[in-house]
Amino acid sequence: MPRPAALLPLAADTPDASETIRETHESVTNAASFLEENWAGWLYLGLRILLILVIAFALRSVVRKSLTKLITRMNRGAEAVEGTALGGLLVNAERRRQRSEAIGSVLRSVASFLILGTAGLMVLGALDINLGPLLASAGVAGVAIGFGARNLVTDFLSGVFMILEDQYGVGDKIDAGVASGEVVEVGLRVTKLRGDNGEIWYVRNGEIKRIGNLSQGWATAGVAVQVKPTESLSRINKVVQGIADTIAKESPWDERLWGPVEVLGLDEVLLASMTVKVSAKTMPGQQFAVERELRWRIKDAFDAVGIGIVGGLAAADEEEAAADPASAVAPPSALANPASPQSLATAPIPPSAAGGPGSGPRITK
Repeated sequence: MPRPAALLPLAADTPDASETIRETHESVTNAASFLEENWAGWLYLGLRILLILVIAFALRSVVRKSLTKLITRMNRGAEAVEGTALGGLLVNAERRRQRSEAIGSVLRSVASFLILGTAGLMVLGALDINLGPLLASAGVAGVAIGFGARNLVTDFLSGVFMILEDQYGVGDKIDAGVASGEVVEVGLRVTKLRGDNGEIWYVRNGEIKRIGNLSQGWATAGVAVQVKPTESLSRINKVVQGIADTIAKESPWDERLWGPVEVLGLDEVLLASMTVKVSAKTMPGQQFAVERELRWRIKDAFDAVGIGIVGGLAAADEEEAAADPASAVAPPSALANPASPQSLATAPIPPSAAGGPGSGPRITK
């Protein structure tokens, strides 16, 4: 059966194959021309970005390895000196290790931020991206974060400067105002202290307004000895000098004493006693042990030569013993004299006087 003519496609509705092929050829030609014109620029841009990233990561790796080696060398030097005399005082290995690790962490973070941040800006600049709005937005965001986290920023910056200036370290005994004790750990935000009773204090670095380090330099041991005012000062001086010569030659006091034991002189003169002041320069943190040892030796030496040590309590006892013994006796009573009016008033009435004439009315049954 022949197909109806109405169902056959018209010649006008049939797409022109040559026109389609021509448009396709033009598109491919334009794309090829675009690639041919720009491939060199794209290759240059890609190689430039790749070179920036390679140099940035290589420089970051070199800087971090250099900082790590420097910190390791510092720790090795601290460990080498630790076993020597006074090494535990002058170079505390744990203190040096924590300080160097904290400084190294800060330096590595700063180096990474600067290097990678600069590389990122260079990549954006190579891509012809306008950095003005980006930098302005970053500045505004930085200001907002700074105001919102100002306490955290203050703690961090204070910790960095405390570590860089070596104001204190692990093992030091410090007075931070809000708390005092021995430094257990030094961080960039918090310093950990152990108090005298064993408690742990966590002190934010931004809250520390003043620091008194009791473990740096040297300390002073002072002993006040109260003796009778009749004792000879030259004799006391001779005994103390003998104690000083002896303690300076014995271990471990020969290392803890950094100066001779001196008699400074009379600190106070009273009617019942006089105070002689003895002082010595000691290793930091060892002044209390030296004071206790000096008191022990001075007491033994004074007892051996017959020099009496007095104090406030002993002087009070002597004053009570020297008081008038009659002060404890009660005054005589008026009733002890039978002729006194008090004794006559308390005397009983005699029976004859009670039953005589004129004694008044009597009551009978």
